[in-house]
Formats: sequence, C-alpha cells, structure tokens
Amino acid sequence: MSTFPRTTVGGLSVSRMIIGTNWFAGWSHTGPSQDQLIWDNVPDSKAMAQIIKVFVEAGVDTIMGPMTDHRNILAGVREAEQLTGKRLIKVDTPFLNMGDSPEDLAAAERLLDQVKANDVDICMPHHQMVEQFVDKRAKKIHRLGIYTKMIRDRGMIPGLSAHMPEVVMYCDGNNEDVEAYIQIYNAAGFLMQLEVEFIQRLIHTAKKPVMTIKPMAAGRLTPLVGLNFVWNTIRDCDMVTVGTMSPREAEEVIEYSLAALERRLPNVYERSSPGKGKGTILDQE
Repeated sequence: MSTFPRTTVGGLSVSRMIIGTNWFAGWSHTGPSQDQLIWDNVPDSKAMAQIIKVFVEAGVDTIMGPMTDHRNILAGVREAEQLTGKRLIKVDTPFLNMGDSPEDLAAAERLLDQVKANDVDICMPHHQMVEQFVDKRAKKIHRLGIYTKMIRDRGMIPGLSAHMPEVVMYCDGNNEDVEAYIQIYNAAGFLMQLEVEFIQRLIHTAKKPVMTIKPMAAGRLTPLVGLNFVWNTIRDCDMVTVGTMSPREAEEVIEYSLAALERRLPNVYERSSPGKGKGTILDQE
C-alpha cells in the first residue's frame, strides 16, 4: 500500500486510521502520574503538530477529539495544517447542552456554531451527553433528531459517540439521521460494556461505518496484539482510532496497522530486553 486505505462517512472520504487525541490531552486511563507523563511528552501545540505530521505523511488525514471544548487540541490541529500544508478532516465530539428549555437549546445552537466555525466536518456529540436520553424500555434515544438537525443545518455530517452498544442498536432500529458511530473495541474488553464477541457482531451489523476507539486498551495491549485484533475483526468500511505521544510512536502504529492489513510481519525495531546480548533465545536471528 502506497498510502493508508480510505472509507467514506456520509459521502466524505476519510482515512481508515483516525488520529486519536487522548494522548494529547493527558487522558491516560491509568493514573495521575501517567497523565503527567503525557503532558510532559506533549506539552504544547507544536509537539502535537509534529506527531500529527507523521500521520498525515502516511495518508492518515482524519483526527477525532473534543476540539471545540479543548482548544489546545484545536491549536495543535491548526499548527499541523500549517506545518504540512494539508487540511485535516476533523471529527469533533462536543459536550452539548442537552437540556430542553429554550435557554438550553440556544446554548446547544451556540456551541454548534463554534464547532462549525472550527472547520469541523463530522460532528458526533460526546457519549456522556447522548446517553442521557437512551431509553432501554422504548428502545429509542429521545430528542436525538433535534440535535442531528442542528448539525445538518450547519453543513456538518452527524454521528454519535456510542460507548453504550444500545446507541448503535436504537439509532439503526429507528433510522435516525446519523452517518457513523464511535464504539470502544479491543481484545481486552477494556471499558466495553458487553463482551468482545457481542461488540464485534454489533459493528458488523451496524447500518453505518463504525469508528472504533481504544484498540490497545489504553496501553494494556501491545500494538501488535491490539491493532492486529481490531483490523482483522472489523469491516472494510470501519475505522480504527489510535493516539500516540511521540512522532516515533506514530510511525510504529502506522507500520503495525499496515502490516496487519497486508498480512505481513511489521518492519519495526525490536524492543529492548534484559535478555538481549546475554546468549539467550532473544539473540537468535
């Protein structure tokens, strides 16, 4: 493959690998010291841009995150666009005001105006907001159409962050106006609300493309294990979101992913080990 494979979301061409932003924002899913390690490695928009540049040069031009709510991420994206001379496809996951008063609706409108002004292509309200309206008894998501219409009216493609598997099922079942879903998916079952086997089936039967997240279970799986599992158990229309905290790490996850898609051995440096150079099996070619 000369460049990274692509798929479409609502008629828009996007890279099948998506740049994740948890590792820009200090969200380690581990602890405060790990959060601080991320901030130490990615302290500013310049550092973010250097990482994003590696992805863009490999044909990965799509980035996901709460860019409007976290301006430092947006600053990194803009600096990367200046650095590479290429526009990134932006997937924003805003924290919308989901109240039903006129004031609440006006606040949601204002935030979506900001999202649009930030040159966002795909707007996927954050799962913490969406899940407030999930009705398991009625098998529907109340008032969802209000917000997807707001997104459409601003010329953006609507989707949903869907940590709850029910979000995908109820949207599909009620033919809601969404063009893609975000779903946690990894071999460890980390942060997944149901078994891995069920989520695989959910992804394969979804009516719209799925953007999987946390393929390496926030560092609990190695890239070889995590990325091979996800790439080989999703559809060709689906995507994998991967975040890193250094340019070299970005190079590695790209190579591991291409190797998985091409069914070959990844061309990466061997990891260091206390057994190397000690006449052990690790020294065998």
